[in-house]
Amino acid sequence: MTRAEKQLIARLNMPNRIQHFLDGLPYGSETIYRSPLRVLHEQTCQCFDGAVFASAMLHRVGYPAVILNLLPNHRDDDHVLALFRQNGHWGAIAKSNFAGLRFREPIYRNLRELVMSYFEHYYNVHREKTLRGYTRQLYLSAFDGFQWMTRDDALDRIAEQLDRIRRFSLLTASMIKLLSPVDKRSSEAGLLGANTAGLSRHPRKKG
Repeated sequence: MTRAEKQLIARLNMPNRIQHFLDGLPYGSETIYRSPLRVLHEQTCQCFDGAVFASAMLHRVGYPAVILNLLPNHRDDDHVLALFRQNGHWGAIAKSNFAGLRFREPIYRNLRELVMSYFEHYYNVHREKTLRGYTRQLYLSAFDGFQWMTRDDALDRIAEQLDRIRRFSLLTASMIKLLSPVDKRSSEAGLLGANTAGLSRHPRKKG
């Protein structure tokens, strides 16, 4: 790292400051995974590498590095959160093209409560509400041997593990049938400032 990069990450010592940094980065349109070190160098990321970067920064200041994957239907992308806990309550940091899929204050008693706070904001370009489930949390310390903070290929291993771990459903089939579309005003508000090149119209990699 350069001296300027070291000074930058020294300032990322609180969850809200990490979120503010991610908010200032352009949303990447490439379907690649960047390690936290590469995110720092290139100053761009998507949701998956943004969440892993946030976990690395949280780990620096004493939090466990832990992520969770939000699972949509087949017409949308996964969304990965960096989790943190304060006073027994969960919060999250996230990079997203959608304004409502980012930071959550640590006020949620359990992970399901946290996940459900994203439901109304989780929709695709067709204005369909797409969130259907989530994974168990994944502790990134399991990938320390693969140098996940500095090696891009370690993120492929993390992604593969997210695909394997336990999943929890949120909606029944009857609930899904009754879902209303997102209204146009809310949809446009949620996409304010989005990088349209990075919006998913077909399933692809995480984020």
